[in-house]
Amino acid sequence: MHIDDLIGSVIKQISPTQTHASLSVAKTWAQGRTLYGGISAALIFAGMRQLVPHEKLIRALNTSFIGPIEADQPFTIELTILREGKNATQVQGKIIQDQKPAVLMLASFGVARASKVEESSHSTHAMPVPIKPNFIPPIPKVVPSFLGHFDLVKERGGWPFTANKDSQIHGWMRLKKAPTAFTTAHLVALIDVWPPTVLQQLRWPAPASTMSWNLEFIHPHADFSPTQWFAYQALTRQASNGYAHTEANVWDEHGRLVAISRQTVAVFD
Repeated sequence: MHIDDLIGSVIKQISPTQTHASLSVAKTWAQGRTLYGGISAALIFAGMRQLVPHEKLIRALNTSFIGPIEADQPFTIELTILREGKNATQVQGKIIQDQKPAVLMLASFGVARASKVEESSHSTHAMPVPIKPNFIPPIPKVVPSFLGHFDLVKERGGWPFTANKDSQIHGWMRLKKAPTAFTTAHLVALIDVWPPTVLQQLRWPAPASTMSWNLEFIHPHADFSPTQWFAYQALTRQASNGYAHTEANVWDEHGRLVAISRQTVAVFD
């Protein structure tokens, strides 16, 4: 099931007068016993985008992953506009399966306004765009199914469970099958694709789960090509007592910072 089909299903069901959508997602998007978090977040956001005027751009998403979402089983996306003003709109989105909350998202949308405050991002990287990609190996029972929808090229760090001493991950990412048009919903799905930075330090497979995910979008940015690579650099801010706090920058293919990602990850080693 292509990501365009999933996003399209949500878009068809959501409108200002219809704030619920029902669907299921195939096991090819599974990550252990739940769906890949990036796809569940992307589907909620795709619905939110239908409720908010186009001139209000997404500024930040805050997502809590509460419980597992079973693949190939129906679930419901429920959306609520919490407050709508002239400049900003705040929206809440939930995924409910078997009458239990699985994902909760809060989103902040805002118009661009004239301001005397102007400070450009100076965040850069020195990674060349991939020419001969070294993709993640498809290791059975280790590499989750959803990674089949993405291309990942690692520049620094190790793959999970390789006893690597590094606590950073640098690399490039893109959708394996290019979408018809690359939207912010596709970007949300893409940014979450890398494994937590600390899993590379483990010698044996162990469960891990993102508890909360904060994603901030940098504007303005140009339209994205459907085949474009995005650069990703993540570091571990701190890890102890079974929890890790990570932060990442995301750039487009032309070196423009487009998003900042922060996660709290629970590791059960």
